[in-house]
Amino acid sequence: MVGKGLSRADIVAESLLLLDERGLDGLNMRAVAARLDVKAPAIYWHFAHKQALVDEMATQLWREVVAATPRTGSWQEQMAGFASELRRTLLAHRDGAKLFSGTYLTDVSVLEAQEQPLAAMIKAGVELEVAVDASAVIYAYTVGAAIEEQAVRQTSMADDRYSLERREERLDPERFPVMTAAGRLTMADPGTRFERNVTRLVAGFDHWTTDDGSRG
Repeated sequence: MVGKGLSRADIVAESLLLLDERGLDGLNMRAVAARLDVKAPAIYWHFAHKQALVDEMATQLWREVVAATPRTGSWQEQMAGFASELRRTLLAHRDGAKLFSGTYLTDVSVLEAQEQPLAAMIKAGVELEVAVDASAVIYAYTVGAAIEEQAVRQTSMADDRYSLERREERLDPERFPVMTAAGRLTMADPGTRFERNVTRLVAGFDHWTTDDGSRG
């Protein structure tokens, strides 16, 4: 592909493939250029530095999340659907959650898309401050859980130190019965555990107010 016909979308698509192969540490402008069979200046013409590219990559993931998130049903169902789609999108790419965290959204339409779910919460009687804080909690939990899940998954590909068997070898179940049982729950299917925790979080937001965080 020649540099003259190169688009930002081309670069982002190839960069996401490179991310899957090398991870975030292996993502750099020269490597992207090599994959596209162009010189590095062709990439810099579109993106001034790596962070600008990362921002656009993360924004593309946001677009995918927005497109897949349901816009019908109760606000609780929409919020849970958002969390599920965000997790799925982040886990679809190696280091996807790390790349996504803290990046700048380059496309204002991604911000505009958040108007509807917040408006739905307000229409249902949720105060704006509570709606914003609840959304932030779901976002932070989802991204954080995805970062942890990916880190453990990628380490487990090299060795088994995170396996339940290795964990239980280190604990005496007679002395530490609670931690032994907790470990078995912690090491259960992460997807099932994630959905269960999101359901609990979303249900709890009904009791939030702007005064002290609770009604009771």
